[in-house]
Amino acid sequence: MVDEQQRPDPDSLLAAANEKPRGRLKVFFGACAGVGKTYAMLQEAQRQRAQGLDVLIGVVETHGRSETAALLAGLPILPQKRIQHRGRAVHEFDLDAALARHPALVLMDELAHSNAHGSRHPKRWQDVEELLDAGIDVLTTVNVQHLESLNDIVGGVTGVRVRETVPDHVFDEATEVVLVDLPPDDLRQRLHEGKVYIPGQAERAIEHFFRKGNLIALRELALRRTADRVDDQMRAFRDTQGREKVWHTRDSILLCVGHHSGNEKLVRIAARLAARLGCDWHAVYVETPTLHRLPENRRRAILRALRLAQELGAETATLSDPSEERAILRYAREHNLGKIIIGRHGEQRWKWRSSFADRLGQLGPDLDLVIVALEHEPPSPLAKEADGRNFSDKWRIQLRGCAVAFALCAAITLLSQWLLPGFDQANLVMIYLLGVVIVALFYGRWPSVLAAVINVASFDLFFVQPHWSFAVSDVQYLLTFAVMLIVGITVGNLTAGVRYQARVARYREQ
Repeated sequence: MVDEQQRPDPDSLLAAANEKPRGRLKVFFGACAGVGKTYAMLQEAQRQRAQGLDVLIGVVETHGRSETAALLAGLPILPQKRIQHRGRAVHEFDLDAALARHPALVLMDELAHSNAHGSRHPKRWQDVEELLDAGIDVLTTVNVQHLESLNDIVGGVTGVRVRETVPDHVFDEATEVVLVDLPPDDLRQRLHEGKVYIPGQAERAIEHFFRKGNLIALRELALRRTADRVDDQMRAFRDTQGREKVWHTRDSILLCVGHHSGNEKLVRIAARLAARLGCDWHAVYVETPTLHRLPENRRRAILRALRLAQELGAETATLSDPSEERAILRYAREHNLGKIIIGRHGEQRWKWRSSFADRLGQLGPDLDLVIVALEHEPPSPLAKEADGRNFSDKWRIQLRGCAVAFALCAAITLLSQWLLPGFDQANLVMIYLLGVVIVALFYGRWPSVLAAVINVASFDLFFVQPHWSFAVSDVQYLLTFAVMLIVGITVGNLTAGVRYQARVARYREQ
């Protein structure tokens, strides 16, 4: 029998069944007026009508172009609404009549148009939103200068600030965007022939807004905006399908900043290559346990290289992962970066061990590797002294941690044996594990491993029959010892990892 709590609500199912799907928005996008957006939209409407779709013209502006007006033949036109505005009658799109008529497809030219006062919505794109919410498909047109985010850029290029704009989210959320492109020379020829404006207006337009330089800039903006939309769609699709491989749809560079010398040379090479290819580039450094052994001057050099990359236009990131090649591969696939630049210092020291480039190539056969030869720079005397001091300090801390592990284990044993004789053995194990966590938190991994081993030995020696002997009367305790040792080492390693991440975070803030 079906559980009543798991049974779906009938009212919710009925509401979902009655809910109308949202309409589809198709935008014909161009650099400026005259490239053929309305013409292309009407051609699409005629194709849809020929397939039996109920098509209705809401608003279409032909601007006196005979070839555009010819495409209106056979398409029903919605009568416009008459509105009194500033003492004169104006005609606007009749939204209520369109909703009552409820065709399958409505044509709405000039998406950025501002409606006259007295209309339901101040902007035409808001009328389109209501049509879409009603389940009606819409074809519309818009120029690049009418996009809100590009309005100031277009104004700076052309010297003309357009007041009627469309929010970018309307453009981005469109089901489909069709770029209607026309070379600047062809568009200016259409202007001369009177196919865009009447002769008097055409001459003024050619001398001002439609100068060739302006048209080239507007065309580039339209192409780039369309390409950005396609790139966003590609990224969204990769997110839903998984990022198993890099798609080489366009050039992109990932620079691996290592902990050896020569990083600044790598950064400059990557910046020059990115400039030649005209592509974005990233620079990342992977923090591994090797960071603990680096002298202070080497750490500062890594930070300087990342800052230099950022100044030269790169997006920088610092990754934390014990496997450098896996971290690089994961970052490259997440950001769809196809070219990876890495440095190489002379010959490989250990012939039997594969190089970083070989390991990266094996894990990511879909990536292009660019290997840059770097000269080996011998460490300065100051760096050697820093290495020596760090090495001795490190071992001094490790030895101190081992001493603390012995002392803490002895304290826990004495406390449990003399002050808490009624404790259950399971509680004693928890106290010993707490000691492992304390040692790992303050002194790192290896002292915590030693603490786990000493705790198991102490538990066997003082609390398991026969006492004062490592012999075991019940073989079940062997499983207890094994679990206690494994859990102690695991908890110690995890705590040491948290300690390491805290050190890395403090170092980043410096």
